[in-house]
Amino acid sequence: MNRAAIGFRVHSGWAAMVAVSLEDGVPIVLQRRKLLLVGTFSYTFRQPYHTAEKMPLGDAAEFVRGVETESRELALSGLRALEKELDSADYKVRGCALLLASGRKLPEFEKVLASHALIHTADGELFREAIRHCCARAKLPLTAIKERELLAAASKRLNKRPEFLNRQVAALGKSIGPPWTQDEKLATLAAWLTLAN
Repeated sequence: MNRAAIGFRVHSGWAAMVAVSLEDGVPIVLQRRKLLLVGTFSYTFRQPYHTAEKMPLGDAAEFVRGVETESRELALSGLRALEKELDSADYKVRGCALLLASGRKLPEFEKVLASHALIHTADGELFREAIRHCCARAKLPLTAIKERELLAAASKRLNKRPEFLNRQVAALGKSIGPPWTQDEKLATLAAWLTLAN
């Protein structure tokens, strides 16, 4: 079986998910999709801490826990579906990569709700945590890397200049067609790095 890795770039309520393999050391995109991490794709659920900010504390905590549980189940379901699809094409997922934001540690729930900046951070972290959780449940090693460090880390590990990596990943979009956004490009580079480890 051929080796594959999956890269994730998370947004509020969804993630770009790209499955990559290598041919002669160069990445090929096997699959790409938008992984929904909320059942109802509305502001209320895509921004759970923003929604919780307007609720009494007990209700707020229960609401966020509900979104967190749903998000974890949707992430696992999406990951397993992609694994099954790749398996039928003779590819075995050997690991995943998750792009991180600043990595700022969050205080307790009440303090998060008291700070608009922390609410933004917490919303993003909830959905990144869903990806961490689904990879752990699927028993897949997860490489978590800060987005701003990705290009330098990939350049060093792959022994390729950053400009080459950017061109290589951008060129993949020509062969598979649109959309080929920054989300897919970064998820692809992260998955490539994972395969090289």
